[in-house]
Amino acid sequence: MERKELGQILLDRGVITLEQLEDALIRQAAEKKFLGEILVGSKVVTNEQILECLTEQKKADFVNLENFKGIKQDAVKLIPENIARKYNVLAIALENERLVVAMSDPADIMAIDTVRRMTNSRIKVVKAEESQIKQYLEKHYVESADLLKTASALKDMETAEESVDLNQLRVAAEDVPIVRFVNSLFIEAVGKRATDIHLEPQEEKISVRFRIDGVLQQFPPPPKASYAGIVSRLKILSNLDIGERRLPQDGRTKVKIGPSGIDIRISTLPTIYGEKVVMRILDRGSLVKTLDTLGFEPEDEKTFKEGLLKPYGMIIVTGPTSAGKTTTLYSGLNFINSPDKNIITIEDPVEYELNGINQVQIKPKIGLTFAEILKRMMRQDPDIIMVGEMRDLETAQIGIQAALTGHLVISTLHTNDTISTVSRLNYMGVPNYLIAEALHLAIAQRLVRRICKFCKHEDAEGAEVLKNMGIPLKAGRKIYKGTGCSNCNFTGYFGRIAIFEVLKVNVREIKKSILEGGREEALRELCAKEGFRSLKDAALKKVFDGITTVDEFLSKTVV
Repeated sequence: MERKELGQILLDRGVITLEQLEDALIRQAAEKKFLGEILVGSKVVTNEQILECLTEQKKADFVNLENFKGIKQDAVKLIPENIARKYNVLAIALENERLVVAMSDPADIMAIDTVRRMTNSRIKVVKAEESQIKQYLEKHYVESADLLKTASALKDMETAEESVDLNQLRVAAEDVPIVRFVNSLFIEAVGKRATDIHLEPQEEKISVRFRIDGVLQQFPPPPKASYAGIVSRLKILSNLDIGERRLPQDGRTKVKIGPSGIDIRISTLPTIYGEKVVMRILDRGSLVKTLDTLGFEPEDEKTFKEGLLKPYGMIIVTGPTSAGKTTTLYSGLNFINSPDKNIITIEDPVEYELNGINQVQIKPKIGLTFAEILKRMMRQDPDIIMVGEMRDLETAQIGIQAALTGHLVISTLHTNDTISTVSRLNYMGVPNYLIAEALHLAIAQRLVRRICKFCKHEDAEGAEVLKNMGIPLKAGRKIYKGTGCSNCNFTGYFGRIAIFEVLKVNVREIKKSILEGGREEALRELCAKEGFRSLKDAALKKVFDGITTVDEFLSKTVV
């Protein structure tokens, strides 16, 4: 109902047509988004027009919180403290299956949307004085104070390195403020689209950083003396030894945030001021995508699909750590996965479980290495094999033999670009004739940050930088960047997209060059004649398309 009312306001103002509204409502039902989001994304209306209409739509009742006696603590706690403080909102009651939320700005759709998603509730907004909301937030949320009490109880543990009281640690880990802090940490990280959470003990404080769009950003820390309880809580969740603080540990847990479960990989590392904890957030929605959403140019996407559909041969994806290689591999497997194919993967670790695919995790301590599993796997009648990484000559040799004997093998390698892949395999000890015969495709990739669409504007300085590099712009073409806004945490970027270079090794001239042991320089010249597009070309295309910035182009590619 609310969305239709917004549509009616837009119609009455003459901002949109009835046809545009009907199209948006159809998309809304399919995409599960707000009507305003769809209309703005389609460039039918502007953010300003939506806000004006929402202000008219949400002429909220005014509530004097000092005279409002019915504030329910169970309603207040439905909104996590960090969200309530960030947006200055206070849940005050549950009314007819709706959460009543007091706000100083009832037209703040981002705050309303965040609260709706976090609480999974329908929202009724009332207006209240900002100062009163802040006063009641302090009154009803006592998490910070409780954390300090817990911290006081844990103070003695910071010095007792050799004689840790495990019972005290367990009690602290189950303390309500500690549990609440850890839960809010996960919620905040997922809400911010973070891929990693870093908890770092320092001499006088704790540092909390989230990696968002590939860049670490600082967030409010807990009291330092509560840190032992927080680490213990994380260890309990991931089945680690809470008494062991001298050795690194690795574990895994799953938490439910909203409708879906999120896998979290936890790693601890002893430092001079305590245990550093890094948590990798694994979300299937980000790991398994359709190939057309990864960032491939149409011709390169077609080449990749053709390679995946071949009955045998090898495809290698290269790039540094956190370049999105796993996402590309998983998305490729998802594209070819069908009941008539036996697909087996060897991974370290298994990032996410894929339906219909047999996944094996290596365990070097008991002899289950990439090479050993790969040898055993050949007796399992595989059609398609994914090897997480070609780490050594034995693994590479077995993988290439599999590719030459009727299996499709896909894997990763750490090289700077596609052409270096050939040199790297040769350096590992694989003969050139085997490389030329088995390797069909080499794909190099990087991740570049997307410009935030909410604060995107023309970048004259960036255009001048390109001009000085000898890359002039065509007439009428503009370069863009983000100024920074609340939607992108004032970074100017929102999300990432991959850039690719794709080398078809099975092209006759290229195969011949590899067979003859041609150097990288000669191979590059040959590829250039074949119309090969490098990572630099791919990044520049994203700049010209208004997707990323000149700064990202310069930082992610060799120029």
